[in-house]
Order: sequence, then C-alpha cells, then structure tokens
Amino acid sequence: MKYEDAIKRYDPVIGIEVHVELGTATKMFDAAPNTFGGGPNTNITPTSLGLPGSLPVVNEKGVEYAIKIGLALGCEIAETCRFARKNYFYPDVPKDFQTSQSDEPIAAEGQVEVELEDGTIVTVPVERAHMEEDAGKNTHVGGATGRIHGADHSLVDYNRAGVPLVEIVTHPITGTGERAAEVAAAYVRTLRDIFRALGVSEARMEQGNVRADVNVSLRESPDAPLGTRTETKNVNSFRSIERAVRFEIARQATLLDAGEKIVQETRHFHEESGETSSGRPKSDADDYRYFPEPDLVPLQPSREWVEQLRAALPELPAQKRRRLLGEWKFSDLEMRDIVNAGLLEAIEDTVTAGAKPSAARKWWTGEVARLANQAEKHPTEIVTSGQVAGLVELIDQGKLNDKLAKDVLSGVVAGEGEPAEVMNARGLEIVEDTGALEAAVDEAIAANPDVVEKIRGGKMQAIGALMGPIMKATKGQADAGKAKELILARING
Repeated sequence: MKYEDAIKRYDPVIGIEVHVELGTATKMFDAAPNTFGGGPNTNITPTSLGLPGSLPVVNEKGVEYAIKIGLALGCEIAETCRFARKNYFYPDVPKDFQTSQSDEPIAAEGQVEVELEDGTIVTVPVERAHMEEDAGKNTHVGGATGRIHGADHSLVDYNRAGVPLVEIVTHPITGTGERAAEVAAAYVRTLRDIFRALGVSEARMEQGNVRADVNVSLRESPDAPLGTRTETKNVNSFRSIERAVRFEIARQATLLDAGEKIVQETRHFHEESGETSSGRPKSDADDYRYFPEPDLVPLQPSREWVEQLRAALPELPAQKRRRLLGEWKFSDLEMRDIVNAGLLEAIEDTVTAGAKPSAARKWWTGEVARLANQAEKHPTEIVTSGQVAGLVELIDQGKLNDKLAKDVLSGVVAGEGEPAEVMNARGLEIVEDTGALEAAVDEAIAANPDVVEKIRGGKMQAIGALMGPIMKATKGQADAGKAKELILARING
C-alpha cells in the first residue's frame, strides 16, 4: 500500500527519541577525552572499560548542558534527580549496563514549536529530557548488510562508550495526518538548530552527534486506542527520518488491511532502499530492570544555578529567524535556504560587520558556497564573516566590481590575506585613471562602427558589445558605469 493511501485509511501516531552527544571535553563519568575520529580504543580509561574497582564521577559541564537543553525546550528542571542502571545485554558497553535516568529525569514536560516549509506551526509535546551515556561502536565484518545478522565476526571500539548524551523523548504526536513524515523530520531539524544555538553540541548528524529513533503506530481513527508501535533505530539524516516514517506507515497499513498484527520491535533503516527491516523484539521499560546507581549520589541543581542558566540562554533559532526575516526582508524560501545551508549565523555576523543583508546573502550563498563546495568544506571553514564584509565594503566603495571581487575572494580563500591586501597585491582595484579608460573606450568605438550605428539608432542594449573589448583592455578593472557614460558621450557628442 502506498503512503498516500495508508494515511487515508489510518490515523498515524509518531514518537521521536532524539539522542544528542554533548560537546564536553571529557566523557560523562570519567576523564577519558570526548573527541571524534581517534584510533580505535584510544579514548578510554578503566572506567570506560568497566574494570573492577573503577568508579564514576559526574561531569558537571554535562549536567549544565542538559539543563540548558531542558530550559530551551520549556521543561521543568528537577530539584533532585538520580542516575540508574539500565540492564540488558550491551556488547559495546563492557560493564553490561548503561548509566541512564529512568523515572527521575533532569527535565520533563516541555514542548517545541516546529515550523513546516509552508509556515505551518506544529507543537510537539516533550515528555522528558534525561542524561545518559553512549555505547561503544560495533563493526560487523562479513555478510552482505554490514549488520550483525550474517556477519562472520564483530569488532568493538570503546571510544564512544561513556560519551555524554541527552535523550529527548516526545509524548505521542497526534493529529499530523498526511504530514506525519514531514513533522518528524522538521522536529529533529528544529532540535538540531537548538543544540547548535545553545553551544552544547556540534550536532553533526553525519558524525552521529544527533541520532533519532522513530516510533510509528497506526489506529483506525483519532478516537481509537493507540496501536502497536515499531521503533526504527538510529536514523541519522532528516531525509531518512521522513523516508522511514513514510515506509513504516505504508508497511503497517498493508499488514493491518490483511488482518495481520503489528509486532512491537526495533527496526533498521536502509538508506539505499528507503525501507526498514526487523531488528529485535522491543522490550518494555520493566524489562530493563532499572535500579538506582549506587555509585552516584542524587543530583540537586540549585534554583539559583538553574535561573542563571535560564537568564543566559541565547535567542533560540525559531525566534531569531522570525526577527531577521522581518529585518532583512528576505522571502521565506530565501531564509529556508540560508538555514538549511547552515549560514544564518555567518550572514548575521556579516551584516553586523556592516554589509547589507542582500549583499551578505549573495556572497555567502553564491561564490563562497561554490568555492567551499570545490574544497569539500562548509563555507564558514574557508572564509570569515569579517572577510566577506570587507569584500562587500570594497564593492560598495567602488573599488571592486563583482568579477574582480571573485578574484579577490579566491585570494582570500588561498590565504593571501584580507580582501584589501589581496586587491592591492594582485592589482585588482577598478581603474581610476580616466585617460586609460577613455583610450579603451575610443579604441572599442573605432573598432566597432556597426555597433556604434546601432546605438545611435536607439538600440541601447548594443552597448554591451563594446563593454567586452573595454574590459579586456583594462583587464576587467574598468568601472562599467563610467565606461557606459563615456561611450554615450563619445557617440552622442
């Protein structure tokens, strides 16, 4: 059954569990470095490995980041909470349990406003945001899928074991109808933007900083009880989240129409096909045998500290976008493109440095983005907001035109200096020598009498045929406006 047909027959209910790795210097419960990309099993300590006699110590910065996330989501921050041991077989957690929070999360009962592409606002209810540690990483060798099923053996890297996480769990999200998949992806995108604004995580989904578990169930009508849900694990892109929801809704609808039951289970998402496949039966909370972690005392964040963190919260992305949209007079589409490209902050800083919003957007989304794409980097990795603002200032001063500015920008990216330095070193400033410009104009007019006659006959667009030779003669450094004025003066004089 197709997705479009499925949502006409059934009412979809979704739930999202988002895990975000916190950008602390060390892990959640030990002093091992929290870094990405090291050699296997190099960022470890006896606590990371769960060795006998090792004891955990709570990372204060991790708690601070968790509180910031809770506050940004409108949650109540607990006056006291504690960690628990979550027990089931973890092949990539050597102590064989995960230190997490069960019935006492650090933050609970909030909500997130999610804006869809057409401007529709959907409010997503948040049940809780709790602290825990990440597991290690298994690499399954052999087999056709890279998963444990059919593998010859597995390799385990414990570098990620113990990395601080906050898990954000929604209440069932209802009433989304045919937009269920879109809402799911937009919600995770909104959280990603919030994490970055708070400075608690790089939130790079391609590195696994943000991962989503997507729960989907169907019911006959909005008044019917909730159906049996499946949980598609560790989906790590917005597009994949949307595809996973669409596939699960269609798959479950097909089974229900055939009179079959939905199995409560975890499922794997396959990027190449957009389909999900069965993982393992999904346990209920009681099966994890939670009990309080005896080696960690309860946390009691003071109200003064919580209020200090609340007062220091930055302007959240949705609020900033609405404010800047009005100030910059961009279209909704232009703003969405900027946000999706991760350029909102860069453009804002460029405008703050003195550039006009339209010019800042033009250069960041145009030539800077092109050069960054060639270098396989993000635009902010090859040039700064101050440098783009400096480039725009030289254009506004009449010292550069767009063509010359592109040459200057390439020099800046190559590390030759600031825009003004590159302009001077490469001799790219627009020609101010009136005599040289007049000579180029006279030469172009003399060489193109047919074009001159067209201009005299009122075909002003023919001026463009003279601009090429003039620019060639001045190495692209002629002021186009002055050149046109001189052409008309010579022809009509």
